[in-house]
Amino acid sequence: MNVNQLPLKNKSIFITGVSTTRGIGYAVALECAKQGASIFIQYFKSSETSEDFQNVCTGIKQKLIEGAKFNYIHVNFENDSFVDEIELFMRQNGTMDYIICNHALSGYDGYLLETTSENLDKHWQINTKSSILLSKLFVKQHNQKNRGKIIFMTSGQTLGPMPNEISYALSKGALKEIVKSLAHDLTNKNITVNAINPGVTNTGYLDGYDLSEWIETSFPFGRLSDPQDTANLITFLLSDKGSWITGQIINSEGGFVR
Repeated sequence: MNVNQLPLKNKSIFITGVSTTRGIGYAVALECAKQGASIFIQYFKSSETSEDFQNVCTGIKQKLIEGAKFNYIHVNFENDSFVDEIELFMRQNGTMDYIICNHALSGYDGYLLETTSENLDKHWQINTKSSILLSKLFVKQHNQKNRGKIIFMTSGQTLGPMPNEISYALSKGALKEIVKSLAHDLTNKNITVNAINPGVTNTGYLDGYDLSEWIETSFPFGRLSDPQDTANLITFLLSDKGSWITGQIINSEGGFVR
């Protein structure tokens, strides 16, 4: 196969937040593996032996091409102790070419009068601070001879109100706002930095709701975003064809009307 068929061959990609087969991180990992990459993931669950995570590992391994590698680390981003663990993981598994900070704490944390100091701190720690510290670890181990890439996941917090997700919107908004500064800072290290807003994607949290009317009025293509939509966009950015793009926040929402 040529490079067009396997555009990520011989690349090592670290993806965070790959805990479930319905998640965006899993779709990204599968697509990267299909395109030739070695896949290294972070996940966090209360049980390390959960059946769904075993399915995650099995699914990724099945997509790996010959010679590609796979490994994972179970670590919690709620405190800074993860830094040493991730640094050791990267050292043990070789240089990472790209990092995708896909992890997030979300889930309708509340309106302003329901917002607590603890909730603000927790969202900041997991969604924002950890992504910056992970990026720092990535840069430290990066080989400047090769193009490195950092991709953050943001949300639509600047495109419309998210009044019942104050802590979440704030933490994701901060991540979005630092993209251009980091992109400028890291050009001399041969690293691009971008963020993706994947739009409304049902990774399980919308199960049980009747969304037909909402979809009809707000989604002109007749559906929500799918994890594969984001996987397609990310693998384009990671390919050579996406190497000229940096400092951008890409809203991939399928025309979502608020």
